[in-house]
Amino acid sequence: MNPSRRKMLKAGGLTLAMIPVVAMAAKNDAMRASMKYKDSPEGDKSCATCVQFVPGKSPTDLGGCKIFPGDTEVSPKGYCVAWAKKG
Repeated sequence: MNPSRRKMLKAGGLTLAMIPVVAMAAKNDAMRASMKYKDSPEGDKSCATCVQFVPGKSPTDLGGCKIFPGDTEVSPKGYCVAWAKKG
């Protein structure tokens, strides 16, 4: 195998490896839009009272959401249509 072909294959492999990372980053914005996420509550419904919410270090810190994988900027005061009351 010649050296230029090896370089091309390595570059192609790295490019393919990066696709899921880029796709995941882009998905959260689309997912937020499709779930009509907003940074304010809807009546008494907020992320802090949702079963999907993953709290941050303190109750007022931003957290995550099981619906938005990899997203760590979900407000406990936020809301989306996937809200489900904690049991």
